[in-house]
This record gives sequence, structure tokens and C-alpha cells, in this order.
Amino acid sequence: MLQIETWKRALIWALVVAGLVLAAPNLFYNRVETHNDAVKSIETSGATAELEAQAAGWPAWLPSNLVNLGLDLRGGAHLLAEVRVADVYQSRMESLWPEVRNALREARDEVGTIRLQDSDPGTLRVRISNPDGMARALEAVRALAQPVVSLTGAGATDIEVAGEGSDLIVQLSEAERQASDDRTMQQSLEIIRRRIDEVGTREPTIQRQGADRILIEVPGLGSADELKAIIGTTAQLTFQAVESRTTNPNEQVGVGTELVPSMTEDGVYYVLEQAPVVTGEELTDSQPSYDQNGRPAVTFRFNPSGARKFGDYTAQNIGSPFAIVLDNEVISAPVIQSHISGGSGIITGNFTIEESTNLAVLLRAGALPAGMEFLEERTIGPQLGQDSIDAGKLATSVAFALVLVFMFATYGLFGLFANIALILNIALIMGVLSLIGATLTLPGIAGIVLTVGMAVDANVLVFERIREEMKSARGPARAIELGYEKALSAIIDANLTTIITATILYVMGSGPVRGFAITLGLGIVTSVFTAIWVTRLLIVMWFDRRRPKTLEI
Repeated sequence: MLQIETWKRALIWALVVAGLVLAAPNLFYNRVETHNDAVKSIETSGATAELEAQAAGWPAWLPSNLVNLGLDLRGGAHLLAEVRVADVYQSRMESLWPEVRNALREARDEVGTIRLQDSDPGTLRVRISNPDGMARALEAVRALAQPVVSLTGAGATDIEVAGEGSDLIVQLSEAERQASDDRTMQQSLEIIRRRIDEVGTREPTIQRQGADRILIEVPGLGSADELKAIIGTTAQLTFQAVESRTTNPNEQVGVGTELVPSMTEDGVYYVLEQAPVVTGEELTDSQPSYDQNGRPAVTFRFNPSGARKFGDYTAQNIGSPFAIVLDNEVISAPVIQSHISGGSGIITGNFTIEESTNLAVLLRAGALPAGMEFLEERTIGPQLGQDSIDAGKLATSVAFALVLVFMFATYGLFGLFANIALILNIALIMGVLSLIGATLTLPGIAGIVLTVGMAVDANVLVFERIREEMKSARGPARAIELGYEKALSAIIDANLTTIITATILYVMGSGPVRGFAITLGLGIVTSVFTAIWVTRLLIVMWFDRRRPKTLEI
């Protein structure tokens, strides 16, 4: 019998209604988008009358998920950055120097005096006064080596130590350099993503390309310069001991120290110890605030390790200045008045409110482990995106109209049922894309257009099979039932191969290729559902009411 159980009917209609409800917000895109932005701003920075009015523009009890528009549709900023991974080698050697110095001091009776020498970046060169103690020096420094933390570097140590006359040479091993490069890239990707997320942009594309490059695309952002302002600075915060202050930009400094300009005082420079007391990597939080004079400032808090080091240093150096350094500029150099316990403090300077807020965001997101060089930058205007949207709408509309006309002209009333299912299919695709927060690109629109053409394949197979069964002098009900049963295997085989192809495209591809694969794959799943269940339900409901003796198909 040509029947569909009540619970199946309820489930089919429930899924259709859910898809329509989820897709509906896209019909009021700007209104819902304004509502979402207002709600997010209220959650992060508090409510205002304007924000509450914007949030009230869309009912809170309705779904507000939207299909995000990609860079080629919405416009935005595109950057290709190269991470200077070699910078990390030099930083590692600079931070290793205090440990090497302390290890050699314990063997001073055998190695004599020690002195840090000028060396190439990424290399630590230490001269001992007693070359006969080189073996003892090598032993002491090699004891500092740690295992490489990576699968490819299993069994290797992180540093290589060699002697050259009276000089001890320390550098990272090749296995540690590879592991360091991978960590640097992963950390850079994560920090860039956190910084961009902090300022509320939607669905950015941030992915690694090659060994040391990162592709960054942010839809809806005004310009590439704006994007560079968000991610272009390393925001490396350090607290360093001050040796002296000078106004001579050519001041000669000793090995292990550096000359750093002041950010707030023109013509003033500080001679600082290179090895920091505490770094920004040990920050756990940073917030915009105000100092005791009501000027914008930034508060910060260290993790337990940073708090302990910061507290010990301030306890031992009361009356001495220390510098707060951001990206190789001294923000301030206060004198330590007392032991600072608790691991928290405040950064003051000539900040505006916007500058203090941005600095807090950068510090909270974390410091980039290395500098970046922007190899390619593009600002894509929204007009280009609107042209793409209009072209996509036209292509979809034309394809949609031609398919509807063809199906109705070929299969009559059954073609009308297939057309209704096709319309619901498009709504379901948009509903699922909205639910998962997918980004729609121009190739994604191409996937939807292709789905429109392919969505009726299953119905064509069923209808042609019904025609064949009617020629066998079977009754209409039996012909419809057999048409669906015998066409099912062909429908599944045809669409399964397409889904496999879409899956491979998604796994192996990137960017626009993935967008195409997502819409194609989702379109195949929803089209099979609408063809096998929705169209069949419509036919069964019609057949129950009319009970025709023959089928005009």
C-alpha cells in the first residue's frame, strides 16, 4: 500500500519547518546582522541605549544565525605574511645566556673568567680565560640541554655546544630549529586568530601556506592597513633591568645590554640588560584602565611563575629603575618603591582611550613569537562583492526558473511536486549553512547553482520508473510504490559518488574549493531528502485525496 506512517510525516514536516525557520533570518540580512553585532557589543562592553535599540530590531526568540559572506562577496582585506622564524633563534639564545653564565660560574676554578662575545644571530659565543678548562665548560653547558619536544626530533637535544679555541659556541640543533619553526607558526596562527576575534570580525580565513607563510582574509574589514594595524605588531612586552639612561642615540653599550629608545620621551634612550626579568608570555590578563590621575592606562596580571619572578626581582631591587618595554620601545621606567607582590601592576603612558584599549587587546591575545613581513596585501571593495552577489543571484534565478519550467512541462503535476521540493531544498541548504555558521563564497554559490540542476535527478529517476511500471498495467498506487523502491538504489549510488567527490575536495582543498565542496555536499544531502521523502509525501497526500485511476506523468 502507498502509505507513510504518521510519525514519519510529522518528522518530515518538522525538518522542513526547521530548515525554513533557520533560513528565514537571511531574508532580513542587514537587520539581523545589526542585531547580532549589538548583542555581542552588549556582552563585551556593556549596554547603551543605542545598542539596546539595535538589539531590539530582531526578536530574541527567533534564530539569528546567518550565512556569512566571504571576502569575494562582502569585500574586505587580504594579507599574505611571512613569519621571520629565525627571530626566535636569537631570542632563545639571549634568554639562554643567564643560564649559561650561571653554569660556567660554578666551574670558574677550572674555566677561569667568562665573557660574552659578539656573535651571529642565533648563536651564543662565550670566551673563557682558561682554554684548558674547555672540556669542563662543555660538560657544564651541555648539562643544560633539554630533549626536543616533537615527533621528528625524538631522542635529540635542543642545543649543540662546541669549543673553538677559547670560545664556547652554543646554538640550536637542527631538530630543535624544525620544532621551533612549527611551534612559531602554530603560535602565530593562534595569536592572529585571537587578535582578529577580539575586534569582532566575522569568519576570517587564517591558514598556513608553505613553511613560513600565513594567509589572512577578513571579510567586511575596511582596508588592508586596518588589518595590519590589528595583527602587524608583535606586541612583545618585557620587563628589563635598567643600567643607565642617556640622550646619545649612538651610545656604545656592552655585550649583553642594548640601547632602547623611549616611547614617551623624545631623544631619551635607556641602556637595558637584554635578558628580561619577565616577559609578556607570562601574562594571564590585560585590561584598559585609568591611573591615579584619571589618564588611560593598562592593567596586567602575571601567571604564578611570572608573579614569583616579578615579586623576587622587585624585592631585591628596591630603589632601582626597571623598564617596561613594548616592541623595543620603553613605555615607562619607574623606580621600584617597594616589593610588588600578587603579580599585578599597571602600565601608564601618554595613551588615548583607544590606544590603551588596543594595547590591552594585543597583550591579552599574546605576543607574536616573531616578526612578520607582509608580502602581499589587497583591499577588496564592497562594490566588487555586490557585483558578485548580483551575478550569483542572476545565475541561480535563471537556472532555477529553467529547471522549474522543464520539470512542469515534462511531468505535469508530478513536476510541480518536484518543483515544490526543489524550492524547499534551497531553503534547507541555506538553513543548514546558517546553523553551522558557514561562509558563502562565489564558488559556494556555484555549488548551489550546480545543486539546483542536480537536485531533480532523483525525481527524474523516480518519475521515469513510475512511467515504466504504468506500462506494465499495474495500478497507480503500486506503480508509484515500485517507482520509488526500484529507483532508490540508483539514486543512492549516483549521489554517493558525488558526496565522495565533495568530501575529497573539502579535505584536500582550501579556501574557495572548500566553499564549493561544502555547498555541493550539503546540496546533495538535502536534495536526496526532498526527492525521496518530501516529494513522495506530497504525492501520497495528493493520491489519498484524489484516488486517480490513472497517472498523467
